[in-house]
Amino acid sequence: MIRIGVLGTANIATKSIIPAILELNMDFQLVGVASRSQDKADELAQLYQLEPFVGYESILDKSLIDAVYIPLPNSLHYEWVKKSLDVGLNVLVEKSLANTYEEVVELCKIAKGRKLALIENFQFRFHPQFKFILKCISDDVIGDLRYIKSSFEFPPFSGMNNIRYQKELGGGALLDAGAYPLKVINLILGYDTSVVSAFVSIDQNLDVDIYGGGMVLNTATDTFGFMSFGFDNYYQCSLEIHGSKGVIKSDRIFTAPPDYKPVISIKVSGNPDRSVEVEEGNHFKQMLAYFCKVIKDKTMQEGEITQNLTQARLLKEFKLKSNG
Repeated sequence: MIRIGVLGTANIATKSIIPAILELNMDFQLVGVASRSQDKADELAQLYQLEPFVGYESILDKSLIDAVYIPLPNSLHYEWVKKSLDVGLNVLVEKSLANTYEEVVELCKIAKGRKLALIENFQFRFHPQFKFILKCISDDVIGDLRYIKSSFEFPPFSGMNNIRYQKELGGGALLDAGAYPLKVINLILGYDTSVVSAFVSIDQNLDVDIYGGGMVLNTATDTFGFMSFGFDNYYQCSLEIHGSKGVIKSDRIFTAPPDYKPVISIKVSGNPDRSVEVEEGNHFKQMLAYFCKVIKDKTMQEGEITQNLTQARLLKEFKLKSNG
């Protein structure tokens, strides 16, 4: 079993990841949840019948845990991922892995040198609907790939104190929402992609980007992708894949709940339009099960490092193209 600790009490940790860890009790032992607050640490310890850990550093002990999950604000990722790797812990961290490409390069170098897993959490990768879509592409259902469109957009958050609006905490729509369509486009088009155009709209009062879009190109395959994202938009969570013979579309690609059966639209020339209901799946549990495998497989660790570096490079290119 993998002994795992959690740094922080973000909603995604308490509502999704910790319950999934507890369900995977043949793979993981939840050792503790570290909080900066004594009251919160005591509350969580009582809730999960664990020892309280006050301060993030208190749980980063190789004699206590083998792995750590980090759902802290973006600005804290580099510091706590590095501290975790330095003491020999495998790391699962929320996106975006760090604020800059240079930070990601350093963290990946440490992980590779110490033969540790370092995974940036894009849980949609492990949902049955994404696997179904990839199989449709590989089975030539829509012919040769032409281009992709993906959007992740939602209305403004209540309260200006939300961490996504705080520049000093690594806020902004690109690192939070924009990372998703950029990731899915890259996974489908391949790693030989580059950002060719980008735009972000900066809120002058907050000094963070609140919406934007761009284009990614793979010159080796003559395929490309359009992406849009934002905190000040009508809700969108979509993926469209256009081929020479047809189109595949999902409207809940990134955020399908565990009990939700996604419906994939498939349109192919000369055939009736189809709507295929895909099996439900808890992509948080599936992601954690994958994390468990990567911890034990050095080849899989190399693959995740490649993904981390590619995503960070594309984010850097996007910022440079948009001057954001």
